Amino acid sequence: MDAFSAVNADKWSRLHDLAHQGRLSGREADELLALYQSTSAHLSLIRSVAPESGLSASLSATLAQARTRFTGARSNPAADLKRFFTAALPSAFYRLTWLTLACGAAFIIIGALYALWIGTSPEALRAVASEAAAQKYVEEDFIEYYSENPAASFAGAVWTNNAWISAQAVALGITGVWVPIILFSNAQAVGVAAGIFAAAGKSDVFFSYILPHGLMELTAVFIACAAGLRIFWAMVSPGPRTRARAVAEEGRSLVTVALGLVLVLFVSGLVEGFVTPSALPVWAKISIGAAVLGSYWAYALVWGRRAYKAGERGDLRRGDAGYAEIAA
Repeated sequence: MDAFSAVNADKWSRLHDLAHQGRLSGREADELLALYQSTSAHLSLIRSVAPESGLSASLSATLAQARTRFTGARSNPAADLKRFFTAALPSAFYRLTWLTLACGAAFIIIGALYALWIGTSPEALRAVASEAAAQKYVEEDFIEYYSENPAASFAGAVWTNNAWISAQAVALGITGVWVPIILFSNAQAVGVAAGIFAAAGKSDVFFSYILPHGLMELTAVFIACAAGLRIFWAMVSPGPRTRARAVAEEGRSLVTVALGLVLVLFVSGLVEGFVTPSALPVWAKISIGAAVLGSYWAYALVWGRRAYKAGERGDLRRGDAGYAEIAA
């Protein structure tokens, strides 16, 4: 083995250097390919004698690095961004349309029931807050929440918090319990707040502050919850795929959703930080929020449907995702 290494060490070293060289001339590219082929034969011989040796591992690493030079051509970053925004992301959103609406319906029903209960039952209202605390919440705390910090820092804090909640919904959705917990707790919080305002006869104030940013912000939470449930269902009912493959494919596709929601929530955070506490008329603020929501649904339903019909699912390209096991 030592003699064999001494004879071929210069070739292996040259292959290593070419594999790590920034740019190759035509002659160097030909040399790289020839050295790759000869070194592959050397590795095969070494493995037949000493498969677990350090030399075998070293040559395997060098061959892998060399292989990426002539088989792993890098894609154009601009083309990758274009594909992400025009195909992968909208199709991933489109696939979640009905599940997103179902999560939204569940949220609205739970929130409405809590608002009705707190708003019409003095006993329930007293259990939530004292009369003085409820009055202070309606007249001061709720409104000041949107303007007590500079708009830019407030928007950044809101964006970070909501992105974190959405990431949890996607990542922990496979458990099957985290998404219902997120939906219920947020619906409960919104419903209780709406009920306190309803009991004070100021529901219009509540909706004038919650709707401009809440239309898109809550929809983003519903999308994240839908993505988490989709991963969970892939584990429960993988269909003709193996369970591991189904979860992997859905997980990769819905990580695309998580990345897209970071951008969606950034826009929602800007609305909450700059539009909600502004001096604009209520109708103007709600119109801005509705326009943001309408833009999302146009993007998801129009571009997303087109990309979905073209075969896009939001997953990685086949070459990037790796080989898939054939299943019946």
